[in-house]
Amino acid sequence: MKYVDEFRDPAKAKTLLAEINLLTDKLRKGKDRPLQIMEVCGGHTHAIFRYGIESMLPDGIELIHGPGCPVCVLPMGRVDDCVALSELPNVIFTTFGDAMRVPGSKKSLLQAKSEGCDVRMVYSPLDALKLAKENPDKEVIFFALGFETTMPSTAMTVLQAEREGIKNFSLFCNHITIIPTVKAILDSPELTLDGFLGPGHVSMVIGNSPYNFIAEQYGKPLVVAGFEPLDVLHAIWMVLKQMDEKRSVVENQYSRVVPEDGNAVALDAIGRVFELREFFEWRGLGSIDHSGVRMRDEYAAFDAERKFTIKSVKIADPKSCQCGEVLKGVIKPWECKVFGTACTPETPLGALMVSSEGACAAYYQFGDVEKIHHKREELKRAAS
Repeated sequence: MKYVDEFRDPAKAKTLLAEINLLTDKLRKGKDRPLQIMEVCGGHTHAIFRYGIESMLPDGIELIHGPGCPVCVLPMGRVDDCVALSELPNVIFTTFGDAMRVPGSKKSLLQAKSEGCDVRMVYSPLDALKLAKENPDKEVIFFALGFETTMPSTAMTVLQAEREGIKNFSLFCNHITIIPTVKAILDSPELTLDGFLGPGHVSMVIGNSPYNFIAEQYGKPLVVAGFEPLDVLHAIWMVLKQMDEKRSVVENQYSRVVPEDGNAVALDAIGRVFELREFFEWRGLGSIDHSGVRMRDEYAAFDAERKFTIKSVKIADPKSCQCGEVLKGVIKPWECKVFGTACTPETPLGALMVSSEGACAAYYQFGDVEKIHHKREELKRAAS
């Protein structure tokens, strides 16, 4: 395939949906619950809603939205640390756009900017490094976050800063890793997952073999998927096909982008600059061992956590916010008590409503909010 239209062909979609329906009917026999497939990546969640894929699927399949949104899983205390860094004198704090409006305990980075802090949106860490060169009298801090997808560009920027002798550039490192997260979900007694759609962009860096434990130890099929409608439908069919044939392996639907062994250059850069933290706090998931990375001692001069004083206080989410349950796939966004009422993109209580990969943002942007409110009222009346 050469052109994007080929990945959105209605005729091919109908063929795949017919096969999915046949497999679902066969696999559901004797079961009193739908088949549950988790899409780990927030990018898949948005693709599923943007193209109406969930509404196309038979009732016997339930898609569970996973925690693969790096902005969403950032705990509130780390957002407060960002704000505190931005408030330091002579600091230019740089960040990706979808992190600007994530609420801290008192304010977001956008609110800090409105109060006079020099907070700037950038499209890459290289933009932040350029600002450091242009402003030698300022300390430029880059808010480094994301899974393995964005780690290589951050690592390579640090290596470039070292080569060029840039002294006023540093990272506030919040990069996280996907494998311990999936393991934490698999170990959760609250979920009964039957299979996974693996994250395409992360896999482009790490390859497919890191997921083997999911198939070998937990007996769950995983298919690394692309982000076009036919990609997602094809990957769902591949998961169901494995279940029908009683197989559990890792398959690569996104082979046009994802190499089997990952990207050696990217992995080398990550290994040179970063090392695993003993533990890292996740919003809604708690502390997960070896799930985050920090900068190696050799690059301490570029580490904002060592360069500046950071409190790193653990702060609980508002009691009304159910981001944690949504991130774990225990509830759907519309089941959260404040979804679409107290929590909206204009007045967010949690990160899932403002991130470009957040499940709540996907439901709000592409779902029928009025229908959701009506359904919620019906459930309330039934309960009473």
